[in-house]
Amino acid sequence: MNTVLRNALVALALLAPGFVAAQPAAVVEGVQMPAWIERAEASGIRKIPVVPGMQLKAGDKLVTGSGSRLQVKLAEGSTVKLGENGSLQLRELEPSKSLFKAALGVLEGAFRFTTDALAKNRKREVSISVATVTAGIRGTDLWGKSAPNRQVVCLIEGKIEVGAPGESPVTMDQAMQFYVRENDVTQPVGFVDNGQLAQWAAETEIEKGRGAARRGGKWQVRLASGTNMDQVLTVYQKVRAAGYGAELSSAVVNEKRVYTARIRSLPSKADAQALADELKDKVGVENAKVVS
Repeated sequence: MNTVLRNALVALALLAPGFVAAQPAAVVEGVQMPAWIERAEASGIRKIPVVPGMQLKAGDKLVTGSGSRLQVKLAEGSTVKLGENGSLQLRELEPSKSLFKAALGVLEGAFRFTTDALAKNRKREVSISVATVTAGIRGTDLWGKSAPNRQVVCLIEGKIEVGAPGESPVTMDQAMQFYVRENDVTQPVGFVDNGQLAQWAAETEIEKGRGAARRGGKWQVRLASGTNMDQVLTVYQKVRAAGYGAELSSAVVNEKRVYTARIRSLPSKADAQALADELKDKVGVENAKVVS
């Protein structure tokens, strides 16, 4: 078997949702591609397209492309969402049973951190930095964004302390309060209206029917299939290089080995078709087929 293909199949097995080495600190719940994980390995930084069920660890950097969204579930129950053209560093992740610790760094783009009702009572130490601004989390729901010369943190529910280096932290404990630091100058804390919050929140939400993959999705897009290994492998590599989580498999059919490249975990036919159309337009995959 071709060495590149063999390595791809091994990588698929290791990254599959069913492969569990230990309790995962964080797991990808959904992804509107293109999106990558940049992971440090002995040979250097490896860039891996994101797929649902992928387990994350401290040091991973999540990167989203144009039109992309990403949703991650932390071990203690909180959800982290990242909008398009974003970058999120998982600086610290310690999923112990007694105390969950996490430090997240939003380098670019919009994010949302939400804690469900059960997770609010668990012991944890979580902080999120938005460029130079740091927010300490205390069982809450918040939205923020890092843009050139401007950082925003908006409290939706709960209580947080927000501050920048050299300044005293600001405590926000009223829903809809928001903190802005612009051109290295902190502005007075204000309140946001429902309309603005809805616009901000939409920047981090995965859109239904737009080709997003989710854990448990039963539909798939078959990118290429046949007995010509090189042809299938070429499509697989092209799609993954564009940031789409293609997978490879092989099976014997009528005494012939057939190779298949596909993207799985689409929750609906509409999502699968939208992804197939997107791959045709953006990546040039002409023969993508939707299958259940």
